[in-house]
Amino acid sequence: MRPFTYTSATNKEQALKATTKTSHYLAGGTNLVDLMKEDVERPDQLIDVNKLDYKKITKNDKGGLTLGAMLSNSETANHPDIRKQYPLLSMAMLSAATAQIRNMASNGGNLLQRTRCPYFFETSMPCNKRQPGSGCGALEGMNSLHAIFGYSDSCIATNPSDMCVALAALGATVEVEQPVGSSRMIEFTDFHRLPGDKPEKDTNLEEGELITAIHLTEPVFADHYYYLKIRERSSYAFALISVAAGLQVKSGTITKVGLAMGGVAHKPWKLYDSEEFLKGKKPSQSNFEQAAEIALKDAKPFEANKWKVDMGKKAIVRALTQAFEREV
Repeated sequence: MRPFTYTSATNKEQALKATTKTSHYLAGGTNLVDLMKEDVERPDQLIDVNKLDYKKITKNDKGGLTLGAMLSNSETANHPDIRKQYPLLSMAMLSAATAQIRNMASNGGNLLQRTRCPYFFETSMPCNKRQPGSGCGALEGMNSLHAIFGYSDSCIATNPSDMCVALAALGATVEVEQPVGSSRMIEFTDFHRLPGDKPEKDTNLEEGELITAIHLTEPVFADHYYYLKIRERSSYAFALISVAAGLQVKSGTITKVGLAMGGVAHKPWKLYDSEEFLKGKKPSQSNFEQAAEIALKDAKPFEANKWKVDMGKKAIVRALTQAFEREV
């Protein structure tokens, strides 16, 4: 590991003031420290933010809950209000990693997870995300696990988070503190970005901004929800494909839908067209199948990951079916 300086911030002003172009905020460190050990991340300074008071779950003025960014994934997923009012989020978070990692990982850090593309981790291989301008090794290499939506010639990597897929389906908002001393809100679907010609930039955060909270709207999908995670083994594995599905059903008709996929793009992939199609429809197998066809119609797989299209369709149908048939 390369040398770096360490600062333990006791308040947000101290944390924001300490930032430089090569500094990173440190909370749980479950991803960042691993990347530093592999010489993928090379910060000159770490700013420890664990002493900052963003470790609560409170009610907000939208009728929902606000999640502190420094609260652990375990504390969030197992909080009684989250389990009762936002069970889709709880289910997604509890499917991630191991209990030990969830106990350490922070909510803010989860949003900043970096891709698990092997070319990103292997420093002897070209990777525009790790070293801009070096090329994308996966483009003509081993890409069976890579993106089928929204990629560019510069990067075909996928976002690894489970929590973020559920937050996309729920329609959350991220609050960040700016170094200038004011805060701003970012709609969750705008928080992460597609690679374009700058794949080294995963999010739309500006330099030095600190995530302080995640705001949820009023409780939704508490009765009909499901998070489906398809992976190579049942524990400690990232999703090959995941689907977060939430339905609101009244008098046998779908009145509201939350639908997003993971493992298919550089960001959690919100299925807007499928959501719109399902509104006002009956929660039936045929409608779920049509929604799945709509969701994957614009997919552009590589030869090695064409399986993601068929699996994605089946995963959407299964997630929607499980969400609807869940016993209330």
